[in-house]
Amino acid sequence: MAGFFAGLLGIGAGIVLVPALYEVFEGLGFPADLTLRLALGTSMAGIVFNSLASLRAHHRRMAVLWPVVRGITPGILAGTLLGTQLAHHLPVRILGIFFAVLLVLIAVQLALEFKPSPHRTLPGRAGMAAVGGGIGLLMSLIAGGGGALSVPFLLWCNIGVREAIGTAAAIGFPIAISGTLGFVIAGWDAPGLPAWSLGYVYLPALAVIAAASSATAPLGAQAAHRMPTRTLRRIFAAVMFLVAARMFYRLTL
Repeated sequence: MAGFFAGLLGIGAGIVLVPALYEVFEGLGFPADLTLRLALGTSMAGIVFNSLASLRAHHRRMAVLWPVVRGITPGILAGTLLGTQLAHHLPVRILGIFFAVLLVLIAVQLALEFKPSPHRTLPGRAGMAAVGGGIGLLMSLIAGGGGALSVPFLLWCNIGVREAIGTAAAIGFPIAISGTLGFVIAGWDAPGLPAWSLGYVYLPALAVIAAASSATAPLGAQAAHRMPTRTLRRIFAAVMFLVAARMFYRLTL
């Protein structure tokens, strides 16, 4: 499911994976102060695989603007590394509430199909780096692939819808690489980590995620080029509202 919607809508698989892994890790009895961080780190590592599969599928359809990807990547790398350090130091309750709030905002965007009117062209090198830094910082705190922010930004800059989705999928790859490295470093010496953890990345879960999402991400990318996505967007947004409500309830008890 995470891989399919990442390819279909250009969003990060972490939006699906983090809440699911949070529930699974809690059920496995992982320490409460590590559960959410492990979910974030493992989800970010999973995005490496499904974003690669998704960007290849979009690239074959000539929907990735590689000059844009190259221009935004330096800022993405810096912002994502900074965000993973924040995720390590923020209290778990605040981190979880922040995730739930962003989830609601992304769901509203999907449900209303918000597409900013194209008013400008892409900024220069410094502007692209600044935008990339902001996207990387926010997405690392929710283990997102960046599509929720990069797609509206690209549409605002006069990029077509299909190219915006395809380019956002490619942007998700450096976010995932940098974010995974950041979560591994941040959690390297964390006490109480379960066996088979590499920092905040839980390797058994990653193996399953990588296999499943890599297989379904290209299917989502194909669907994005062949079918109307309005109904699927609204269904997905409704599920995200429910997930966010559950997280709010669990974290504010």
